[in-house]
Amino acid sequence: MNPLELIRTSTCFNEPIGTDPLYSARPKQVPGAARGHGLDLSLQEEVRVAHDSKELVGASPAFTKLMAMVGYVAGTDSAVLLTGETGTGKELIARAIHTLSGRRTKPLVTLDCTTLPAGLAESELFGHEKGAFTGALSRRLGRFELADGGTLFLDEIGDLPLDLQAKLLRVLQAGDIERVGGTRTLTVNVRTIAATHRDLAELCRQGRFRSDLFYRLQVFPIAIPPLRDRREDIPLLVRHFTQTYAAKLGKRIATVPERTMGVLCSYAWPGNIRELQHLIERAVILTRGTELALADGFHTFTTGPQPPPLATLKEVERAHILKVLDATAWRISGGRGAAQLLGVPPTTLRSRMEKLGIRKKPKNYGIS
Repeated sequence: MNPLELIRTSTCFNEPIGTDPLYSARPKQVPGAARGHGLDLSLQEEVRVAHDSKELVGASPAFTKLMAMVGYVAGTDSAVLLTGETGTGKELIARAIHTLSGRRTKPLVTLDCTTLPAGLAESELFGHEKGAFTGALSRRLGRFELADGGTLFLDEIGDLPLDLQAKLLRVLQAGDIERVGGTRTLTVNVRTIAATHRDLAELCRQGRFRSDLFYRLQVFPIAIPPLRDRREDIPLLVRHFTQTYAAKLGKRIATVPERTMGVLCSYAWPGNIRELQHLIERAVILTRGTELALADGFHTFTTGPQPPPLATLKEVERAHILKVLDATAWRISGGRGAAQLLGVPPTTLRSRMEKLGIRKKPKNYGIS
């Protein structure tokens, strides 16, 4: 279903947005939408999913498929690799997997591999003993020990230094670690979830990521769709973020204009859900009445010049023949003629010109 059709057939913009944190997943059932377009989550199921996964909101076919994958793997201890563009919610999915797992009462420890300090990366993962290096004034537990019994979320795993990749692989295979500067082997029971916006297979081909670690991490890969591939969820997300920030700021925003929602649904969202979230936060701050108002310039930005549509094969062929004819001064046959350059007999070229309506225009001569 077109997002605007979803808007018009729901009650999203005719009723108050409300203050219930799950209200974003509670418009009335869209008549007929679930049957024809894969929106097969009932509203009760949408609320349940949003509640279990805290900030996860959606009802589109892409979101339904994503949550099904989460449900399949959550109850296991298998390694999960989350892939997707920046801002698609990889950390939220990791939290959902942990929350729905048997490890939910144990810690979920997060490590952003892009922020590992140079020279201290190994200590961050495995910990260190007192005196292991200059500045190690006391024993420090690493992320693996902190996550013992629970889940370790390795965000942006594609940025992990190569030398650490080998050590990480050994830990994942054996379940044993040694603190930096230590001599005792410690056994840890950790479920790993890794995430990246990079193409790890390509990094393996370039020698920048270990293929054996890649295969170890992607026991159960989950590709998180970009927001442009789940546009049916935009109205729900807009409502969710609007009521969230309105509650924080003590405002009452009752409606989202249909024109505003149309702009939001048609935008490409290169920054995905994070970009939408920040835009709605800014809009709530700027809104003075009860109707959500976007920041100045956003309408122009999203509805500005669009890239030209792709040409048909016939249009491409016609343009190329005209280009070659112009280059040969419309000489069709003979050496360096258009037919020779195109690699076809002159009769074939003339036939194609006739079918494509290509004719040499007569020259215009001035009379002044």
